Amino acid sequence: MRIVVFDAYQVGVEQAGMVREISSLIPTPWRGTPWAMNWVVEHWPEVAVALAGPFDSGELRPLAELRLRPPVPVPRELLAAPENYAAHIAEMAAREASARAPNAGRSPREVGFFLKAPGSIVGPSDAIELPPWPGRRFDHEGELAFVIGRPAQAVEPEEALDYIFGYTCLLDITLRTTPEHREERPMRKSFATFTPVGPVLVTADEIPDPGDLGIRVWVNGELRQHSTTADMLVGVAELLAIASRVLPLAPGDLFTTGSPSGVGPIVPGDVVTVEIDRIGRMSLPVRTRAW
Repeated sequence: MRIVVFDAYQVGVEQAGMVREISSLIPTPWRGTPWAMNWVVEHWPEVAVALAGPFDSGELRPLAELRLRPPVPVPRELLAAPENYAAHIAEMAAREASARAPNAGRSPREVGFFLKAPGSIVGPSDAIELPPWPGRRFDHEGELAFVIGRPAQAVEPEEALDYIFGYTCLLDITLRTTPEHREERPMRKSFATFTPVGPVLVTADEIPDPGDLGIRVWVNGELRQHSTTADMLVGVAELLAIASRVLPLAPGDLFTTGSPSGVGPIVPGDVVTVEIDRIGRMSLPVRTRAW
């Protein structure tokens, strides 16, 4: 099933370019709020049963006419895998050898995960806004992200996929370090608008193997990244298992799995597009932040 959040945080199911709203299934404390999708994820078994029967959904609306929000606007946690593709590790080592952190070049199996601020999340109808920091470089990183579907604590890797609700596209926008400037990774990746997510959340039953999905990123129509999740050093199941041994994961938590090679700079005026097989694509303009 393909789920979207749109307009005033309504929740809907998308099929063949049309959206059927399901907000009437969400209790009023959460309905029409950024937390509506968290409730849907946590209560999915009962929601799925209701979707199979009649309910007040209103008229079908074209997807193209909606303002798409992030499919999970406010996850409790936003976790990220560092350097999870060998080719990306190699390209970053070549570019930033003089400004590399001590853990650079080590996979998530050795170094775990880092945190991004959930407040950096935006949707596919928004823009990437770069802060006016003269002389600094900002890069795109296209990634597969997954959403936790039920409480996960000390999960074994062979069981981990059962804890995933669904998958979506994510852009991890990054301020690069320099020999003179060595900001912490969570700060460099947590500027407002630096985590576009969308356009849809595809439930896990439609993607039984998240380790076999093509990822592509274009900037102004130029293909920059073209890879597959088969090249991840640490797969989705192991990433979830590692994190679940650090802290309990909750329904709606978002985990992004790292970027393949081909990352490159973006500047105001660009348009960045990310596409992942079986999920979809989103394009966002790049602007200068007004504050």
